[in-house]
Amino acid sequence: MRWTMALLVVLTGWTALAQTGGQVAGGEDIGDRFLSFIQSAAELLGQGLVNLVNLILPSGHEISAGLAIPLGYLGLLTVVLFLFGVLEAARKVIWLVVGVGWVLMVVRIILEALGV
Repeated sequence: MRWTMALLVVLTGWTALAQTGGQVAGGEDIGDRFLSFIQSAAELLGQGLVNLVNLILPSGHEISAGLAIPLGYLGLLTVVLFLFGVLEAARKVIWLVVGVGWVLMVVRIILEALGV
């Protein structure tokens, strides 16, 4: 949770927003900073993927660095889909735990009512 809050403060510059009345220092707004972050993350991820692919391919058959940004955006979308899948699986497990909890609670109430 701390990392999430720290990331929000760094990305959005909330302290700067409170001092400048909604404008981040330098005239950028929150949307511009968020899009810049996404672009930077895509470039970084794309460069890493290009380097990884170039390590796997035999020498002389390297892919161009021009594929870094498209690979980066595709990688970011894949990460987002993976996180949504993990959250969906976690939600199913939580529902299972809640359901079992209710069943056990009803059984305990019945047992206490019967004096067992």
